[in-house]
Amino acid sequence: MAVPKRKTTPMKRGFRRSADALKAPTYVEDKDSGELRRPHHVDLKSGKYRGRQVLAPKAGL
Repeated sequence: MAVPKRKTTPMKRGFRRSADALKAPTYVEDKDSGELRRPHHVDLKSGKYRGRQVLAPKAGL
């Protein structure tokens, strides 16, 4: 059976547990298309970011 040679320090324990506090990603409803998108990201359906056309819109609209 494996036995740790040293006690885990509180700092190392905290590093390991830091991921426990992560939340699920947030989404906002786009004003123009009504689709859910990540904040500060391009709306992939319309191809717009902050009111400007930056990508070609997806086909099949």
